[in-house]
Amino acid sequence: MTDESPAPAGKKAAPRRQRRKEARPAEIIEAALALFCERGFGATRMEDVARRAGVAKGTLFVYFPTKHDLFRAVAQTVVASGLAAIEQAPDSLDRPLATLIPLLLAQAAHVGQTGVPALARLLISESRAFPDLPRVWHDEVVSKVLGLVTTAIENAQARGEVRAGDARLYAFSIIGPMMSAMLFRDLFAAAGGALPDLDALATQHAATVLNGLLERGGTSKA
Repeated sequence: MTDESPAPAGKKAAPRRQRRKEARPAEIIEAALALFCERGFGATRMEDVARRAGVAKGTLFVYFPTKHDLFRAVAQTVVASGLAAIEQAPDSLDRPLATLIPLLLAQAAHVGQTGVPALARLLISESRAFPDLPRVWHDEVVSKVLGLVTTAIENAQARGEVRAGDARLYAFSIIGPMMSAMLFRDLFAAAGGALPDLDALATQHAATVLNGLLERGGTSKA
């Protein structure tokens, strides 16, 4: 059995094997994310990831030699998808905060409805057994998100848009409530209680944050 499929008569199709090879890393990362969330890092075996992704175990090791390499790729994918709409805009960090903060929090709400909160909970539960995991998550996710928000606030302060204060602490105060709500939903989803609506929280929190941060008379509109 091969990955090749016959092309329709008169047409020259790209080999299925070539298309499949290009898609494999993404398929493996998707399978790993699902399994890490379901089972945790320690209980997930590389052969399980290969089986879920539909590839041979040897193929998996070609792309990701160790499970830590695979976890790093998962973390990189998380931050890339979560910040894509912001990072792809050349002037994103120079936008007025009244535009940037709602966009950032809306993206956070979207990420919060994926497997990311389960991964964050995994870090809390398995950080002692696997101390390298928090370092990977910090380097690939936390530092990038905090860095982006901190830089945006510093730029806004330089424009006279945002009041004086520690820009990094402001960044924590912006991101923290969303992260707490994500973890709350993931932890208590099975308990049957009322869960916070992340989209509604993003909208309300953006308004609250901007009301506290923006200088009166500062540039606050796009």
